[in-house]
Amino acid sequence: MSAQAKHRRPKTRRATRAAALATVGGAALALPLIGATGAQAADSGTTTYTVKSGDTLAKIAQSQGVDGGWKQLYQDNKSVIGANASLITPGTELTVGGASGTSTTATQASDTSGSGYVKPVEGSIGTQYHSSGAMWSSGYHTGTDFIVSTGTSVKAVSNGTVVSAGDGGAYGNQIVIKNADGYYSQYAHLSSVGVSAGQTVTAGQQIGLSGATGNVTGPHLHFEIRTTASYGSDVDPVAYLRSHGVTL
Repeated sequence: MSAQAKHRRPKTRRATRAAALATVGGAALALPLIGATGAQAADSGTTTYTVKSGDTLAKIAQSQGVDGGWKQLYQDNKSVIGANASLITPGTELTVGGASGTSTTATQASDTSGSGYVKPVEGSIGTQYHSSGAMWSSGYHTGTDFIVSTGTSVKAVSNGTVVSAGDGGAYGNQIVIKNADGYYSQYAHLSSVGVSAGQTVTAGQQIGLSGATGNVTGPHLHFEIRTTASYGSDVDPVAYLRSHGVTL
């Protein structure tokens, strides 16, 4: 894999579209928006959880405090889910057991810096911000690329609200989040998206998986920080994260 995986951005932008997706470690699956219930007590002392649109096994495992995380949840429900752990359908009832008693907030906090900000992904830096080249319509790279393989967990760098999630044209599957400080973070070329527009997220929360969608030459995470939600308002992502106490 090339450490300099790049994308070409066309001068015209396609509109993003929000998507409700269910995914864990494979391809994203668009799900119908249907009603569902939450966790309910079962006679055996365990609980049941009815899958709703936008759920992932990771999200359910965190919210229900499952020991062993989504992998254990999948093992406990493999006969119901089937061979593909990525495919969970709204209305499916899952057996939830082994509550750890550790809250999602506490788990995520252990991954954050003292200022409450985190790296978007565990990986080294490839193409840097403001690298010049004709392949970019602006004449330079508007973000920072992190070298990661497809399927690597991508996390929200701050508490915030999802502005858009879905198809971003040359950016492929992307997510834009309004951060707690009013800046906007963008996560592009994802293999799957695990959040939807309007959803609130916390620093360190998994929001998707890295990939190579859109105009790219190889898998990586293209990460931007902007002063607005729009293309062209970019600032240095590395300087931004470091200013919030994140070590890169």
